[in-house]
Amino acid sequence: MKFFNELDAILGHSTMEQGSKSDNDESERPPEWTEAKSEKDSIEMPGDTGEEDSVSNMSEDLQVADIKKVSDSEIPEDEGDIANSTTAALEATQIKKETIDIDDDSISTTSEDRSCTPVAKRMVGTDNHIPLEEAQNHFKVITVNDTGAGKHWSDNEVRALINIWSDEKIQQMLEGATRNKEIFEEIARRLMKRGIDRDWKQCRTKYKNLKYEYRALQKENEHLGNPRRKMRFYDEVDSILRRQPLGPSSWGCESSSLLSVGDVTANTGSLSIKRKTWNDEVSPVPLKKSASENTILHFQKLLTERVHTVTEGKKLLLERLCKQEEMQDLNGTQLYADPSAIQQVPAPAPAAMAPAASDLKLGKKVNEGKTKEVYELPDMPGCVLMQSKDQITAGNAARKDRMEGKAAISNTTTSCVFQLLQEAGIKTAFVRKQSDTAFIAAHCEMIPIEWVCRRIATGSFLKRNPGVKEGYKFYPPKIEMFYKDDANNDPQWSEEQLIEAKFCFAGLTIGQTEVDIMARSTQAIFEILEKSWQPQNCTLVDLKIEFGVNILTKEIVLADVIDNDSWRLWPSGDRSQQKDKQSYRDLKEVTPEALQMVKRNFEWVAERVELLLKTKSQGRVVVLMGSPSDLSHCEKIKKACATFGIPCELRVTSAHKGPDETLRIKAEYEGDGIPTVFVAVAGRSNGLGPVMSGNTAYPVVNCPPLSADWGTQDVWSSLRLPSGLGCPTTLSPEGAAQFAAQIFGLNNHLVWAKLRSNMLNTWISLKQADKKLRECTL
Repeated sequence: MKFFNELDAILGHSTMEQGSKSDNDESERPPEWTEAKSEKDSIEMPGDTGEEDSVSNMSEDLQVADIKKVSDSEIPEDEGDIANSTTAALEATQIKKETIDIDDDSISTTSEDRSCTPVAKRMVGTDNHIPLEEAQNHFKVITVNDTGAGKHWSDNEVRALINIWSDEKIQQMLEGATRNKEIFEEIARRLMKRGIDRDWKQCRTKYKNLKYEYRALQKENEHLGNPRRKMRFYDEVDSILRRQPLGPSSWGCESSSLLSVGDVTANTGSLSIKRKTWNDEVSPVPLKKSASENTILHFQKLLTERVHTVTEGKKLLLERLCKQEEMQDLNGTQLYADPSAIQQVPAPAPAAMAPAASDLKLGKKVNEGKTKEVYELPDMPGCVLMQSKDQITAGNAARKDRMEGKAAISNTTTSCVFQLLQEAGIKTAFVRKQSDTAFIAAHCEMIPIEWVCRRIATGSFLKRNPGVKEGYKFYPPKIEMFYKDDANNDPQWSEEQLIEAKFCFAGLTIGQTEVDIMARSTQAIFEILEKSWQPQNCTLVDLKIEFGVNILTKEIVLADVIDNDSWRLWPSGDRSQQKDKQSYRDLKEVTPEALQMVKRNFEWVAERVELLLKTKSQGRVVVLMGSPSDLSHCEKIKKACATFGIPCELRVTSAHKGPDETLRIKAEYEGDGIPTVFVAVAGRSNGLGPVMSGNTAYPVVNCPPLSADWGTQDVWSSLRLPSGLGCPTTLSPEGAAQFAAQIFGLNNHLVWAKLRSNMLNTWISLKQADKKLRECTL
């Protein structure tokens, strides 16, 4: 590199006579130095993280800006041509930002803003390095980052994040969690409540970066002096990590901030700063005996003038920005300084972005069980908060232990299971997951009966039924009920006992109809979950559930929880691999190691239960209509397919008038490998269905739009088919969609669950209609 010695002298790393070191010298440098990339025309220094959503806020971070070319003149070929050396030394040097990727699952923390960490940079064309903090003493290019709502964090956003971080519950969860995605999802929800739109990855990255910078400053404190001058929000982070309360003074808007020459864009309302580059003309430096000294002096003088000019202007800008933020959020600093004040300030939030459990106004405790607590929600009439505990029990609490993290695991399992059942069409009390350890549910008066559905004989059933071997399978599943009475070890009841008890909850008397509905629902729920676990190669052995009466709708719904305490799960059908609470019941002695084994089983289930909401199976329905006049009939088929979650496409083709086009369309859908069911919609003489059936191995169903005049004659073209064709006919558009769903349901548990739920709901509606009719008659 030409003029290396002159630039090297400016940056203070070595004298002009010092030579370059070899590549082998790199191994002797401190291992904590990270090496920036070097290109022919650029010097790269560490800047932002690799994630585009994780960038330092406006004035807290020291970053390196792009220094554009000052002149378009060429670099002189002759090193002795000192007259052009000044210009050449100033041009063609561009400092780029180097992305540093952060692994989302990594435990380590990588700072977005590396101004205080021992980082080295490489000079172009050499292997010489200097520490970044040392280089900053000589060459300090400082920047103001974007303060808008884009990828950069504004001061108020960082204050809000730190305030949420200061919550004692959040700190406890962060300290005890190994998988913290849900914690940061909760933090993102709290930010959304305050009008700050950040996803969980951005929150986690910013949290890591703040901790990294703080710890780096602690380690380098002896060399850096006052760390508050090097890191924004140092006092706030220090208070959190030292477990000291945050004072109101911690949230003031700092007027003295780091500013820079480079790309600056501050979008706050109508206030903005355009990009400023160094494009002024540079006057030639008179030749003297020591040209290098002239180069150094001129470069330093020019740099100082530029930085000073821009700094003065941007200090004024920053003060205006701070004042503007204070006017826009007049109570923001007081609110963020006092976490308890958050509950007192109403803030609009989208329905899907509910406030955290700690932000909800809790009413009186409705009930408390062995593993959960139930609270009223005054701001949500008809709803309660179900708060799980880190407690595991067995034998009606004869054995009871604290298992750290169980509340979050159970809440995840319950939320996923109830979501699966709700999407299938089962009526449940579940409203939404509220936090890591709580969910919101409809307020129900609980029916004190545990309903148990068994596919395989095991556990207490063998004790109550001597002679039955473990592993005996029930077809259909066997239904049992147990009255909830801990003092008597939950005795088994019969239907007759339940009916004669004449329970009344929320104004609904439990009679024969209600008992039948609960029994039928128990079987359907078990079969849906059994089918859902099959793709995971896991056998659902039995299931325990409870029902309640919704105090608002007066109807029976699935309530309470369904977690790993509620079932037996045998991977590959092997009891020795059981992952449920039975592994805790079977412990001869409860030790910390044994509890860790039980916890791993519960985590295994919680991880896989989320997969129940997805399916790898694909499928679609393609409706072929013989004429555009049949469109309304086809739209009904498409609408019915949507209720089962099956994509549907509509095409127009005539097997009589364009058989070649019909077969071309058929080949188009056969060629992409997606399982397809064809529905042929053709009136009068239906040639579309039979032609398709005779030329494809995919299922074809006829659904002719019959008219009142000729329907009795036209239908025979769909019913009377040549031999070798299997093309069923249904006249109902909804029936055609259901036929397709039954085909896809063989390999898609989500579609099958909707079909099974439809069967249950149809049966329940008939049962209730019969009850109302009898009541009217009587």
